[in-house]
Amino acid sequence: MSGTTTAAARCRRETGAGANRWVVLVVLCVSLLLVAIDATVLHVAVPAVTEDLKPGAMELLWIVDIYPLVCASLLILFGTLGDRIGRRRVLLLGYALFGVASGIAAFSGNAQLLIGARALLGIGGAMIMPATLSILREVFPDRRERALAIGIWSAVAAVGAAVGPLLGGFLLEHFWWGSVFLVNIPLMIISLPVGRLLLPESHGDRDGPWDVVGALMAAAGLFGLVLGVKRLGGGEAPFSPFTLVPLLVGAVLMAVFVRRQRRRAHPLVDLRMFARPAFSTSVGCIVLAMLALVGLELIAAQYLQLVLGLSPLQTGLRLLPLTIAAMAAGLAGAKLLRRFGPRAMVSFGFCLTAAAVVTLTAMGGNDNATLLLFGFVLLGFGLETTLFGAYESMLSEAPQAQSGGAAAIGETSYQLGAGIGIALLGSVMNAAYTPGLSSVPGVPAADSAAAGHSLGEAYQVADRLGGTSGGALRQAARDSFVHGLHVTLLVSAGLLLLGAVMALRLPRVMECGTAAIAAPASDVVAVPASAPGPAGIPVAPGPTGIPVPRDAAGTAESRVSA
Repeated sequence: MSGTTTAAARCRRETGAGANRWVVLVVLCVSLLLVAIDATVLHVAVPAVTEDLKPGAMELLWIVDIYPLVCASLLILFGTLGDRIGRRRVLLLGYALFGVASGIAAFSGNAQLLIGARALLGIGGAMIMPATLSILREVFPDRRERALAIGIWSAVAAVGAAVGPLLGGFLLEHFWWGSVFLVNIPLMIISLPVGRLLLPESHGDRDGPWDVVGALMAAAGLFGLVLGVKRLGGGEAPFSPFTLVPLLVGAVLMAVFVRRQRRRAHPLVDLRMFARPAFSTSVGCIVLAMLALVGLELIAAQYLQLVLGLSPLQTGLRLLPLTIAAMAAGLAGAKLLRRFGPRAMVSFGFCLTAAAVVTLTAMGGNDNATLLLFGFVLLGFGLETTLFGAYESMLSEAPQAQSGGAAAIGETSYQLGAGIGIALLGSVMNAAYTPGLSSVPGVPAADSAAAGHSLGEAYQVADRLGGTSGGALRQAARDSFVHGLHVTLLVSAGLLLLGAVMALRLPRVMECGTAAIAAPASDVVAVPASAPGPAGIPVAPGPTGIPVPRDAAGTAESRVSA
């Protein structure tokens, strides 16, 4: 940027560099909160949307799935674009697009327009998510402070995921379904000028051209993979053309993308990051944690509602301790990381989560509120401890110039792990559930086959049959579901223990060195774009023992300006 003193620079001089970075964290957390809420807020509004817009079955599926599908597909594209043209610029564009798309979604008069608006929301979310992490990486060069910031950031993500359905339910009780989108607009109107004023601009290594073809190839490949995984998770046959074709096309495109990046002098994503054991292990831990656990959330919700007979609101309240425990783990994560180091912290998180999952195998056909409370608290704390340690290690290990791409890789791993987990654990659940309904006395074979699709469908068949056979089918379905839940929990525990072993490749200690302390913005001397010499954060030697991020040798330093 030019050497002219800007409003952002004046603000930094007035508030002080130390205070300002925490204000930046607040702005970034608000960004993440909106994206996290929007990922879940529509779920409770689906019945109202169906009644008003009357979408077909396929249209309804796209209304729900298009947002996470588009968002996951474009994370690498916009993460690396932010490294190139400026992370704040991409973030602010994401704010604007998110606000506009929310207005379009709120007043959509048909399913097609709502699908398009949700796709635009996904694009905006893909611009916002990696930018928040990469900017956080820049404004917190001290690793101990950055660990605390990431803990707060991850706690906010947990809050957003939990608040979405509750906020949606509240709005639907008082307003029409479009209000679940309108809530985004005033927050974006505030976030745009505040972000422009307070957030620092930063870039990665801008040598060489941006690989447009590679970016589009990655987006298309991830779209195919995520679409195929979602169809598997939705119960589609593995060898169905609608599942197999997207998976194959996505896998081929991603393989070509990797080969292209290895050959380019200035790759879109520096794949040498994966040669670092800490980075590749952190990514693997994120995938495995989500793979083992996200499917359990769906199964647990079905158990609470269909087996125990709780209402949606009661189900949300039962799951609330999980979110509160996750928030506590996020806030305590920085101290745990300093005390125990990444290896012990992530491995312990996996083991604690596995213990929680095994504890929950004691769930049966009757309500046991104390057991559920204890299991969900352990589950939330263990999961957040694992993800916190993995994210912090991944982000600290990545070169500063590649922080946008690294953040995008982490978020993409999260999305892929979640999708694969739903497909894998859903398949395990079905395999354990279905055999128990094959020979219920008095129930025809066709009805038994229909009941084997899901517990909800089994209840519908039982109600239609009525009498003794209907009651027998209902009881057999409940027993089979509980059995399937136990098997799924044990499989999940095995995956979590595998993750604990994988985490042993992480560094034993939180590596520290001489701090690189950013000078106040008022001390930054602006250098014209054409002037020679490195542009970056002026640094002064700090006290020993303060952690600093490690950069790859020969990697350009990330550039930060007002």
